[in-house]
Amino acid sequence: MRNIKLSIQYDGTKYDGWQKQGNTDKTIQGKIETVLSKILNESIEISGSGRTDSGVHAYNQVANFYAKSSITLDELIRKTNISLPNDIVIKSAEIVDESFHSRYNAKGKKYLYRIWNSKCRNPFLDRYCTHYIDKLDITAMKIAAEYLIGEHDFSSFTTQKSKKKSMVRTIYSIDFNVNNELIEIIFFGNGFLYNMVRIISGTLLEVGHGKISPSDANEILNKKDRSFAGYTAPAKGLFLYEVEY
Repeated sequence: MRNIKLSIQYDGTKYDGWQKQGNTDKTIQGKIETVLSKILNESIEISGSGRTDSGVHAYNQVANFYAKSSITLDELIRKTNISLPNDIVIKSAEIVDESFHSRYNAKGKKYLYRIWNSKCRNPFLDRYCTHYIDKLDITAMKIAAEYLIGEHDFSSFTTQKSKKKSMVRTIYSIDFNVNNELIEIIFFGNGFLYNMVRIISGTLLEVGHGKISPSDANEILNKKDRSFAGYTAPAKGLFLYEVEY
């Protein structure tokens, strides 16, 4: 029995998220499991590093699965990519220790949020960016982001309902890359709550628009109440960017 680690890229536009669900066959996990089970002629279940929601993309999702097959990794990648839809790609595969788990062994994750800040939409990026018409104050957004770095209770920045799980997470950095109209925000942390990156992104957009002041980010954080934060930014601008082990 081999434990195989996969690096996966996908365009999440057409899918109901990563996690396999009983009421839909349009999930990334479901598509990959179906293909692998057919190629390897055994029942395959894959474990992802984390869930991505409907419409969210991934540059580098990590998953692992156990298989009896002795197929070479090159052949596995080739056959799987031939059979998968064009918007899902296996980038690499490697044999890892049998104890490796893509989720439980992850030490940190990076998420990327992309914004097209222009009066006109970009037809080549529209599926992968949030279009924001009004000019954004990047300096104000950076100041607001500084308040969120560190270990905090992020209850204000999640739609997660369960109070049984801790809302404390650590954000190591929030970096901005600006290339003319394209704004990229990279979030690096030890873990993220449900919709956390999208709500922080929506809050930063409201700061950039002047609807709230940069220092309000600290007050919102301390309120520990979702109603005080900004809107949930659209899923299409979000990418799972990197998983660190």
